[in-house]
Amino acid sequence: MIKKAPKTTALQIGIILFVFFLMDTSVLLADEIYPLQNPMSVQYLKRNLRKSQPRMVFNPATERNLRNRLKSDPVVQNMYAAIKLNAVQVMEEPLLERIVTGRRLLSVSREMLYRINMLGVVYRLDKDQAVLQRINEEVLAVIAFSDWNPSHFLDVAEMSMAVAFALDWTAGALPASTIKAAQTALIDKGIMPSWPQSGNNPGWAYGNNNWNQVCNGGMIAASIAIAEINPELAAKTIHRALDGLPHSLAEYIPDGIYPEGSTYWSYGTSFSVVTIALLESAFGTDFGHSTSPGFMESATFRVLCNAPSGWYYNFADCGDKRSQAGDITLAWFASKTGNAAFFEKERFLMPAADMGKLSRLAGASLVWLAQYQEKGNVKVPDAWHGKGGNPIVVFRGSENDSRQYYFGGKGGRGTVNHGNMDGGSFIFELNGVRWSIDPGNQGYHELEKTGFNLWGKCQECERWTLLTKNNYGHSTLTVNDALHVVDGLATIDDFKGGDKPEATINMTPTFEGQLKSATRRFIKDSPSSILIEDHIETSDETKLITWHMITQADVEFVNGGAILTQDGKRLKLENLSHPHLMVSLVSLYPAPLELDRQMEGLKRLEIRIPAWTVEDGKTTIRVRLSGD
Repeated sequence: MIKKAPKTTALQIGIILFVFFLMDTSVLLADEIYPLQNPMSVQYLKRNLRKSQPRMVFNPATERNLRNRLKSDPVVQNMYAAIKLNAVQVMEEPLLERIVTGRRLLSVSREMLYRINMLGVVYRLDKDQAVLQRINEEVLAVIAFSDWNPSHFLDVAEMSMAVAFALDWTAGALPASTIKAAQTALIDKGIMPSWPQSGNNPGWAYGNNNWNQVCNGGMIAASIAIAEINPELAAKTIHRALDGLPHSLAEYIPDGIYPEGSTYWSYGTSFSVVTIALLESAFGTDFGHSTSPGFMESATFRVLCNAPSGWYYNFADCGDKRSQAGDITLAWFASKTGNAAFFEKERFLMPAADMGKLSRLAGASLVWLAQYQEKGNVKVPDAWHGKGGNPIVVFRGSENDSRQYYFGGKGGRGTVNHGNMDGGSFIFELNGVRWSIDPGNQGYHELEKTGFNLWGKCQECERWTLLTKNNYGHSTLTVNDALHVVDGLATIDDFKGGDKPEATINMTPTFEGQLKSATRRFIKDSPSSILIEDHIETSDETKLITWHMITQADVEFVNGGAILTQDGKRLKLENLSHPHLMVSLVSLYPAPLELDRQMEGLKRLEIRIPAWTVEDGKTTIRVRLSGD
């Protein structure tokens, strides 16, 4: 297991790059792993696996329910119409080729999973022989690849799930030669590469991030598909998956926050729910997966990360904006709870032709969309916080808030999976404008192809030279113009709800060796403002304290602060504690590095407080952001 050292050698950096965050278990404690039920053996497999196909997500019961709901449910009808339109588009595309981008075949594997989801469901429901023929051609194309790129095992996992679904959802209708060749490919190109010749488990099998969910899910699907011809391999692979999955599920503990951010929640959790669905359909149980602490609560986290502007609260390596289509992963939680707050009915009812290219798991999702029965609308709170490896707090306006108030603040540390040096950072929206922004993520391949070490997490690692990753590109505090302490975990130590909610973040570990203590308090002091209050105790090492906020708004400096304007709206920044200090501006467009994400109009507003001006070693910085 790889652990961070104060100094990282070139060899260690190479190892870190190879495992891609898989081995950072620093956030987890041993007693936070909640095992799944794991009776899997050859005997259990033979006795309990459904004998007939389909049995992955689809089985006679789920398909019967789906066909019944297709007769009357407008959401299911509309989504199926969109799937059929997507299937028509797939039929017009050339067959897939083994094209590796950088070190990834992932885009090809994902496209295959998408195609099988579209074509497979249409064949399942309509029994269209032209669609069946195209599925056969798609399968033959990918099983002819020399390999499925096992050096980047996500590629293998998604391809394996795609081929397994193709075999299962066609339920023996493909030519016998295709079935045999596909099962052989699932063994030789899918499952066997997951068992290294060294005898050790691959890092992802017991890792604590999305790789665990995706790769174990793909191997479960592949194992079910080959269970009859190699029950020993299938049973031991499923057993390993059930043993390893709790390590990724532990990341949801205690409150459902996904530390890697909202779009990675969508990725990892979508594979968790499809894995649950196929286990239930094949074995009649999910082995306790959905009752793992924090997992069901993560639906609330997902909803709360959707800001009124259409942007995510995009902390960590998260994308910027959500799609216009309904959230199929969130809909699974709706199907299990009956909570209408998790079922985006209006988005599912948008014109099918306007939905465009659907999610690559949208075909499978039709099953749980058909299982949804509203049992009440449990309101998502307007003030919420969650603890864990990357704790956050969210304040929202009421349901009909005309100001569209939205605030997100966070703790955390750089060493969390896909994490940034953004402890204490915040975003703020008002009147449809995101005033304080998170710079978000940037494409991995464009960085990696230059030789950039994106994945190292040591204090001096290259990752932290990027604005999207370091504290200089986030709305937080910086001391001595230095980087945050990479493994200094900022925690939410106090939270109060109500009409004027507030939360306090202990940032002292973030600045270890730079000052004695630091706490940041967020207060929603009115329906159109947020107060940020920092309590600082300096040390002999403290030279400079910088309060900063990242924005794309135009800025006009005024006495005691600044006026921000954007999209015809205004926001006032008031330096309540140090009105004699002028707010300054640092242009970040163009960004400092050529490899940085270039965001038009990006700038950093700063309030710089020299330590020598701090009386008795203690000071409070109070800044208020307020709209009209």
